Amino acid sequence: MNIDFSKSAHGLIPAIIQDSETKNVLMLGYMNAEAYQKTIDTQKVTFYSRSKQRLWTKGEESGNFLNLIDIKNDCDNDTLLIQVQPVGPTCHKGTDTCWATENKQDYGFISNLEETIKTRRQNADSDKSYVASLFKLGINKIAQKVGEEAVEVVIEAKDDNDDLFLSEGADLLFHYLILLQAKGFQLNDVVEVLKSRQK
Repeated sequence: MNIDFSKSAHGLIPAIIQDSETKNVLMLGYMNAEAYQKTIDTQKVTFYSRSKQRLWTKGEESGNFLNLIDIKNDCDNDTLLIQVQPVGPTCHKGTDTCWATENKQDYGFISNLEETIKTRRQNADSDKSYVASLFKLGINKIAQKVGEEAVEVVIEAKDDNDDLFLSEGADLLFHYLILLQAKGFQLNDVVEVLKSRQK
């Protein structure tokens, strides 16, 4: 890998640390050539500490190491994106990230939808909210709706109307997310099962 450490007077380049699973950015540090080589050799991320004026392996005192998964160089060869498996919180203040955010898996719109379902379940009027009304009817009704939507997906899969197929697929996913929460789970619990089956 061709890394240009010469662009900084001190031979330091930024190293962006990203969780390899969640894809969340955990911290930003700086590396010189020696820190980079030690990271490669030990498979634990090592920085050059500007305050300590020495090499510093993240976790050397706390035990919260950043185990190396992958390193990518940017288009100008002067910034690294380092994917890691963190051991414990990354920030010295005890938080998952240096921005005090939780390092949890986020599926974008689907995660937002899960939060909406949770909020409707807890706070909405069942006379005005379809989601709240389903939770009020109980697990049997929710499971029945998932079954009905699954059958409709199968029926539409056998026809040629893609719009109807996708619409029924959206209905199935929506009701499945409701069923998951009724059982005390979220989509990430299903993803973890799928990961465990990966060969």
